[in-house]
Amino acid sequence: MTTQQLNNSDMASTAQEGFSWRIFGPGILMATAAIGGSHLISSTQAGAIYGWQLAIMIILANVFKYPFFRFGTDYVYDTGESLIAGYAKRSKAYLWIYFILSILSAVISTGAVTLLAAVILGFMLPASLGLSTMVLSLIIVGVSWFFLLAGHYKLLDGVTKWIMIALVSATVLAVLIAAGKPTVMTPDFIPTSPWNLATLGFIVALMGWMPAPLEFAAITSMWTSAKRKADNTTLKQGLLDFNVGFLVSAILALFFLSLGVFVQYGSGQEIQTAGVAYIDQLINMYTATIGEWSRLLVAFIAFMCMFGTTITCADGYGRANAECWRLLKGESEINKKQVAFWTTYAIGGGLVIITFFTGQLGAMLKFAMISAFVSAPIFGWLNYSLVKKHKKLSAGMNVYSIISLLFLGGVALLFLANLAGLFG
Repeated sequence: MTTQQLNNSDMASTAQEGFSWRIFGPGILMATAAIGGSHLISSTQAGAIYGWQLAIMIILANVFKYPFFRFGTDYVYDTGESLIAGYAKRSKAYLWIYFILSILSAVISTGAVTLLAAVILGFMLPASLGLSTMVLSLIIVGVSWFFLLAGHYKLLDGVTKWIMIALVSATVLAVLIAAGKPTVMTPDFIPTSPWNLATLGFIVALMGWMPAPLEFAAITSMWTSAKRKADNTTLKQGLLDFNVGFLVSAILALFFLSLGVFVQYGSGQEIQTAGVAYIDQLINMYTATIGEWSRLLVAFIAFMCMFGTTITCADGYGRANAECWRLLKGESEINKKQVAFWTTYAIGGGLVIITFFTGQLGAMLKFAMISAFVSAPIFGWLNYSLVKKHKKLSAGMNVYSIISLLFLGGVALLFLANLAGLFG
């Protein structure tokens, strides 16, 4: 469906309707997927270890990724098609670049969020059950696969949105309480500076999933395209949905950083970087402020958040890769069997990745986040060049996009050069 094919009466009806909660969907769904390892782990660790110093990097990551996420919404309302369909029209090379990177990202990202969900679940369950992280991961991917292939995702999506509201409420409450009684710094505390090459890997990981892997712009554009066709939403409504979701995710990242600052920074407590140990510290941040009674409740909310993120990732990557395959084969519609295959690939491949990182949640998350940041300039360039070719960008947006690409590409190249040992 193109813009010209929209029924005029439907457009008029939608415009007269104005604001409605009905318009929210893809943007909030992206925010739900975004609030995962980057927020729960990296942001709180950044605050706990470096205080407020890395707040600027969280802000810059969101600012410089914004135009490339925004292009997805703009393109859908201009053409009626997803970014992936746009890649195919522009050049098969564009489509192949996205597809190859996406099939790699699918297993890395899905595996990482599944492992995080499994570790949180393990924290909740009695140790007497003796369930290993691998067994818990198997349970989570099995249930996720069933929900997606049996068509129960909409039900779970509705539940996880309320779970997300609960997590947001608990986090905001914890931060407000902690701000009123911040941890007293030890007399011998010496602040650690993050502005050195040794910390570059931590900073790149922090920004990798902030607010989400950039390939999610194309995935979100598929959700937006479906929403537009189903509800005849306007560009103004679509942008409101997108901007609210993006802004909520960005602000929450700063709230999680604040929680780390107020509860752990300068306390003299050793900050655990290993996944299992840090999950314990994370839950303790909430209970130290809200109360011991909230321990299992907060753990359950955090688990449901990550469980929802696992399913959202598997669904998003599954549909995106199925769309790529459809376009490469020249078929007119997505084959449901292909969606099932690529969803199974994301979940099964993620499980294979987990086997290499069992007991190493910190290493797994860092690997996934760094991979996402290194590939971000490529996805950003794909979106920028596609939209720029389709329509004339304003001078301000054009400059903004170029500066954003230079920032993302520059930091990625600096990290790779340092990794290769070019700086000694």
